[in-house]
Amino acid sequence: MHMFAILARLAWRNLWRNHRRTFIMLAAIVLGSWAMIFMTALMRGMVTEVIKDGISALPGHVQVHHPKYRDDPSVANLIPIPDSEMSAKFAAAGLKGWASRVRVPAVITSEYDSRGVTLLGIDPERERGLTFIDYDEIDGRFLESVDDPGIVIGRKLARTLETEIGKRIVIMSQDPDNEIADRGFRVVGLFTANVTAFEEAFVFAGKSTTQKMLRIGDRTSELFAVGDDYRNVDAVYSQVTELVDAGVEVKSWFELDAYLGTMLKVMDGFLLVWVIVIFLALSFGLVNTLVMAVFERVREIGLMLALGMKPRNILGQIIIESLMLLTIGLVIGTALAWLAVQPIKEGIDVSIVAEGMDMWGMSSVLYPELLLRDVILANVVVLVLGFFASLSPAWRAAHYEPVEAITKV
Repeated sequence: MHMFAILARLAWRNLWRNHRRTFIMLAAIVLGSWAMIFMTALMRGMVTEVIKDGISALPGHVQVHHPKYRDDPSVANLIPIPDSEMSAKFAAAGLKGWASRVRVPAVITSEYDSRGVTLLGIDPERERGLTFIDYDEIDGRFLESVDDPGIVIGRKLARTLETEIGKRIVIMSQDPDNEIADRGFRVVGLFTANVTAFEEAFVFAGKSTTQKMLRIGDRTSELFAVGDDYRNVDAVYSQVTELVDAGVEVKSWFELDAYLGTMLKVMDGFLLVWVIVIFLALSFGLVNTLVMAVFERVREIGLMLALGMKPRNILGQIIIESLMLLTIGLVIGTALAWLAVQPIKEGIDVSIVAEGMDMWGMSSVLYPELLLRDVILANVVVLVLGFFASLSPAWRAAHYEPVEAITKV
């Protein structure tokens, strides 16, 4: 321990023998670590928003369906258990959030145009805060009950159909007897979604109203539940599985949407690759700085070896010098990255490229997410790789022949 203190003191003094070179290298490390952590926060935030938006459109962390529903999402493949029976079980289970809904393909027609949509028959009170709809951001009003006779559509769909609040539209779908099931609705509200594609894809009606239109009685297409953390749904999955019969299918969100599940899995690996790429750019400057520092002190190192200092202590001194330089740079760079994230935590408006973002299912507002584990990963990886990068010049310094080093000009 005493020897380590001596080596650390020598390393610190040697680090500042050439202020200019040290400051240049320090600036490079600070810039690199800032970029590494700041860009990690942006990428993490982007992926998190995509996943959250995707889950809100599913919706839920765990879903229950008829086994054939995902292949044929029609009224022919409704959950075989009556909705009232399922709802009673889930209401008593103490889940954080859950809801059942009717979800079928349909055609919406105005006096000017028609479009294919997904009709969602919902319980508005039970779904509050569980899907991508913000009830407080609705033009007009949202649905008030399961028996509400109105319909809520997206702003973009309203523009396409050339309709507005107060006007009537017609919804057409198919009933269990393969007959046309249709009904006129009055538009009572227009919703906005983070992903504008949702505004054209979904329309909302009361669950009971939709069941009557489709003539399906007390049946629903799906039931979903949410937990505390979308990254860990095992507890919710087990609880839901215990509540339902064996004749239905229970799936987690990452099984329902392979794209979102894969994105979550590869994110950590991608961040590690990103950190390594940034370090490779830094490593050239780091190794060059250490090589020059060793070259300037060849005679000094030879003298210390001649006076009895062990080669391993020379090795340790150079490595400590490298780690000190990296640590200072990482601390400053991390602090600057944290400060850079604070003003934009409420989101960055990227609506100028909203159309391109929609293609990837991304919101037009980007929310950076700086996680402690990402910061730790970046700093630890850089320090570990920095240790190995410093081994070459340190090993070279530790194996000088004392006589040759002292006489070297």
